[in-house]
Amino acid sequence: MHREHHRWYTGRLGRDMDILVYGHYGHPLVAFPTSGGDHREYEGQGMIDALGRHIEAGRVKVFCVDAMNNQSWYDTGAHPRHRSHVQARYDEYIASEVAPFVENHCATPGIAITTTGSSFGAYHAVNTLFKHPDRFRRCLALSGVYDIRRFMDGDYDDNFYFNNPMDYVANLSDPWYYHHLRQADIHLATGNGPWEDSGPTYRFSEVLRRKEIPHCVDDWGPDGGHDWPFWKRMMDEYVGRLF
Repeated sequence: MHREHHRWYTGRLGRDMDILVYGHYGHPLVAFPTSGGDHREYEGQGMIDALGRHIEAGRVKVFCVDAMNNQSWYDTGAHPRHRSHVQARYDEYIASEVAPFVENHCATPGIAITTTGSSFGAYHAVNTLFKHPDRFRRCLALSGVYDIRRFMDGDYDDNFYFNNPMDYVANLSDPWYYHHLRQADIHLATGNGPWEDSGPTYRFSEVLRRKEIPHCVDDWGPDGGHDWPFWKRMMDEYVGRLF
């Protein structure tokens, strides 16, 4: 399988950030790691192997991005507004640097990009699509959480509001966003398998229902567990069916 490693310095975050790319061609799939993971997680946890036949067949080209979770929401020693500030800059990095990189790598300006992630990675996948639905047009969010108030220790600011999907989506009124979101393909996956809490998925789905934003809640029942063996089965089926 074709594999590339890319790294560049981003002034938005003040550090080097890495991306691993798998595949020669196919629909671009930007994969966010879980809370403690990085760009190497998909490969290390066997997800790339699980999707290998789809990557080799040219259905998808996978872009595994680095994370800033330990410098943002999970940095318990930092002030809550520092955490939300880092997240806001990370969102800018994804939209202003990663998206153009993906377009250039695929040699297709404006190509529809899919986001995906499991657990806390699903938060990033959803947040990225809902904030930038003109560039990211499909989302596969597995076992996610979409209200992250607990990371702010009771504090609140604009950076948090505009990166907490349960808040800003509930108040959405801009026709531009509605136009793009109603053309997106949004999948929220959950179940009642081991360690899974479906509550966050269904609560976010209710917000989307009230805002009349089309989406699918894919309840996998006992096959919807909160661990990599479940997520690998989900992604194998999603990619085989949707791409």
